[in-house]
Amino acid sequence: MLRACVISSKGVWEKWLPLAEFSYNNSYQESIQMAPFEALYGRKCRTPLNWVEPGERRYYGIDFVKEAEKHVLIIQKHMEATQARQKSYAD
Repeated sequence: MLRACVISSKGVWEKWLPLAEFSYNNSYQESIQMAPFEALYGRKCRTPLNWVEPGERRYYGIDFVKEAEKHVLIIQKHMEATQARQKSYAD
């Protein structure tokens, strides 16, 4: 995952580290049947993307949220590609 982030970052890979960590820690892991964050803390992670309760509207900086969503989606795609590659090695 980090290699994919470094390749696509064009020299600013350190900006991706917190988002890569976030994405990994909140991704479902088949071996433990939950995300690592949930295993460690006993609850699902609450992020700026889901801090509000259903029916409640708050704005935490729409630019921040949109940018974070964009980066998380990119990182998730990198993770899916990496997992597919690792599965092909295991098979």
